[in-house]
Amino acid sequence: MKEYILPVRDLVVHPGLTVPVYVDNPLSVACIESATKNNQKLVLCPQHNWSYPTGIDDIFTTGTIGSIAQVLHMPDGAIHAIVRTTDVVDVSDITITNGIFMGNITPIEILDDSAFEQTLALRDKLADSMQALSGRHKIKMDKLRAIIQNYPMPAFVDSVIQMANIDTETAVKILKMKTWREKLMALLEQIMLLIETEKIEDNISRRVQNQMENGQRQAILQEKMRAIQKEMGEDDEETSIIGLRKKIEKSAMSADAKEKAMSELKRMRAMSPMSQEGGLLKTYIEELLSMPWDKSDIIPIDLHQAREILNSEHSGMTPVKERILEHIAVMKKTGKNRGSILCFVGAPGVGKTSLCKSIANALSRKYCRISLGGISDESHFRGHRKTYIGAQCGRIMDALKRCKSNNPVIVLDEIDKMGRDWRGDPESALLEILDPEQNKSFRDHYLEVDFDLSNVLFIATSNSLNMSSALKDRMEIIEIPGYTEQEKLQIAREHLLKRAANDTGWNPDNIIISDDAIMHIIRNYTSEQGVRELQREIASMLRRSLLENDGEDIKTEFNINKIDELLSVHKNANQQNKIGFSARI
Repeated sequence: MKEYILPVRDLVVHPGLTVPVYVDNPLSVACIESATKNNQKLVLCPQHNWSYPTGIDDIFTTGTIGSIAQVLHMPDGAIHAIVRTTDVVDVSDITITNGIFMGNITPIEILDDSAFEQTLALRDKLADSMQALSGRHKIKMDKLRAIIQNYPMPAFVDSVIQMANIDTETAVKILKMKTWREKLMALLEQIMLLIETEKIEDNISRRVQNQMENGQRQAILQEKMRAIQKEMGEDDEETSIIGLRKKIEKSAMSADAKEKAMSELKRMRAMSPMSQEGGLLKTYIEELLSMPWDKSDIIPIDLHQAREILNSEHSGMTPVKERILEHIAVMKKTGKNRGSILCFVGAPGVGKTSLCKSIANALSRKYCRISLGGISDESHFRGHRKTYIGAQCGRIMDALKRCKSNNPVIVLDEIDKMGRDWRGDPESALLEILDPEQNKSFRDHYLEVDFDLSNVLFIATSNSLNMSSALKDRMEIIEIPGYTEQEKLQIAREHLLKRAANDTGWNPDNIIISDDAIMHIIRNYTSEQGVRELQREIASMLRRSLLENDGEDIKTEFNINKIDELLSVHKNANQQNKIGFSARI
């Protein structure tokens, strides 16, 4: 015969107890009235959720059966019933008739080991553990001790479940266990878990409270500091900080760089405006903001125009200019600085540095030259850490800042003149800068954030091949040979005469000189592969002529005799200086 089932919310009852049940739902009231009328027992089954009426799937299949001892009808239609529980039962074949649940039951036998010493010891251990929860869960230990002294084991277990607010699913698992010792062990595990959880929550709460107190303290002190600064007329510092914050937020710097800048700004704000460290931090933030994070010279490459610029600014050197145009063509196709780093090798005066400037003009990019002669400290490239006095960023980042662009043409001049000593090996630092796979995330020691150097076009110059094999491997060596006499004549006619006239104030139209006269200067007054000495001799000739004509650039024909007359003074003076130096030695 099927028994009546009363679904209850958050109520798990052990057998052997008298339980008051209050129901106001019409279906639950009808269930109790039907069980009373038919003189049948009632099964109290917990349900998974709080909705009512509920479905068969929402009822646990384990409950407690008992007889209805008393039913009291309330004026509002509710029922207050007293149920004496007797057994734990498994419920099966549940049906619903007119909203009333009924089902077959199978009793679960529970071994009564409540008088055993191990069971009593577990009960006392559980009671002691409950005392550790008394703070947060508001457990009344006096009531629990009274239950231990005056009531049986089921009452103690039910009291612990209710006081510790054990969830319904766990309580049902405990209800199904066959011995009181198993039930107490399961409850002890749950209480210990609650104690550990409570400790973690207390630690978190304490930490959050401390952080809030520190934050409030810091905010109050900062507010007082601002008030004092305002009274002293130093409120402009706060305005400056607000301005820096806005600049950082609007800046195109990377996320890591922006986080670093905000962190340093927070430190700076907490310091006195008169402190030295505050000034250093402000300088550091301004250096970060001044870097060209997203500023590029994006101008389409015109190969025809590039060829014209190279030809107009440099005579001869056809193979070298063709190799440069090949490099520019690859840049136009790929849109990136792909390919090897170019390194021009040649004697002084052959036009290596001026050729680099012509490349920048051909690409319509900013140009910056970094002289490497005598550098023996890697901090010239990587910068100094900002903890040092007088720290500053390296020469590479400084060049980008001065160019205000992240894709300029940077010339590493006299790369073979770098040194090496106890302060470091600058060549090793340069290897990272010239490697396209590594310079995408170049980190300057002063800025302490990554910067992409892959857009920069690096060009090196050198007088010799006196470099390490690793450095040579990073670059494509392009040797620029010395000029022939005919090439020097052409360069002098197209470039050097105009430059010397401009340097000395001459009107170029007043200078009359034949090719034979220029060739005479080349053969008798110069002995270099380049044209630098030739330019000096032409300028010397023009200066001497100005001296003879009282500073006037009178129209003059510079023939061979005139040239010898003007340049012999300097030539004789140099020879006399050499003789006098030898005599003194």
